[in-house]
Amino acid sequence: MKPIVYREIEGRSAGYLALLGVLGLLAAVGLGSAYYMEHHGHIVTGMTNQVVWGMPHVFAVFLIVAASGALNVASIGSVFGKTMYKPLGPLSGLLALALLAGGLTILLLDLGRPDRLIVAATVYNFKSIFAWNVILYSGFFAIVAVYLWMQMDKMMYKYAKPAGFAAFIWRLILTTGTGSIFGFLVARQAFDSAMLAPMFVVMSFSYGLAIFLLVLMASYAWSGRPLGDSVINRLKNLQGVFIAGALYFVVVFHLTNLYFTKQHGVESFILLNGGGITTLFWLGQIILGSLVPLAMLYHPKLGKSRTAIGVACALVVLGGLAQMYVTIIGGQAYPLSLFPGYQESSSFFDGAVHGYSASLPELLLGIGGFAVALILVAVAVKFLRFLPESLDNHAVDPHSK
Repeated sequence: MKPIVYREIEGRSAGYLALLGVLGLLAAVGLGSAYYMEHHGHIVTGMTNQVVWGMPHVFAVFLIVAASGALNVASIGSVFGKTMYKPLGPLSGLLALALLAGGLTILLLDLGRPDRLIVAATVYNFKSIFAWNVILYSGFFAIVAVYLWMQMDKMMYKYAKPAGFAAFIWRLILTTGTGSIFGFLVARQAFDSAMLAPMFVVMSFSYGLAIFLLVLMASYAWSGRPLGDSVINRLKNLQGVFIAGALYFVVVFHLTNLYFTKQHGVESFILLNGGGITTLFWLGQIILGSLVPLAMLYHPKLGKSRTAIGVACALVVLGGLAQMYVTIIGGQAYPLSLFPGYQESSSFFDGAVHGYSASLPELLLGIGGFAVALILVAVAVKFLRFLPESLDNHAVDPHSK
């Protein structure tokens, strides 16, 4: 197999500058939206006293979960010793850090009082899963940064495998912690389940790899560098496995809830009578976000088309956002069960399904977080050697003909 040579991209073309301009504009609009919501208060959003986590949280949690999954490519190469994946390790680590930074940027700007982050970072209540996650996110940045150093420094490369193993374990814990934020909320019937922690782990594999594939194909197509079918085929087949795994956990999660009579109400709301939530679940999450991409990736002809693979990955991303919306918004919209076995109603909306309609500033803040993540990647590959000069078949596959 040919030695892998890493090079920065030139980054002087009109297309590259236009890309940075568009992403910078989106990030600036997102920042402006955060200022608008902070200045006028959350009254200008679709959030209420009942639905306190809105569209920004949908984007933020998706990016945080995807960040863990994006590191999966590097883990396969370093921890499991798969040679073909090793050249992709630096880009995998970079994308993981960028996605987490984008997600946390949204969370910070959605706090209403961003300065209160100082309290979260200095005062810990270890009975709170949120306090655990502050440590997990900070640790992820540190461990992945060290992992990247070990991969990219020839003098330190011998330590890449133990660093990769530490990053692999930490990211599993991080995603488990993110899923447990919802799983530990016993007051919300749609959340209260131990299934959410492993389900979030498997979902992260699918979301992260989908974004990684899109970034990889775009980077090599726009920079004119060779990208062989061996890499694409291996990754798209792995993507199909992860989509199927995430779909399996979703099915088991809902079947488990349907087994318990007390959960029939919330399951009926999500699966049958939830209006927009139900439509988003079946059409966005299941059909367009899972079944259609699976069919495209394994289709005899479409599975060989890079355009089709890109479309399938984009659908996985959109389906993931739909899944986060159904999970986060749908879980809050269903009324709290204050008195199990009884019906209650009052002027405080007890027993009533709570409506939510995302405002434009919320949506723009979420998109701005995506833009921040992509800006970090675009700038990093220009100044640092994250991308191999060539990923053609002969460079990554010694058995290629």
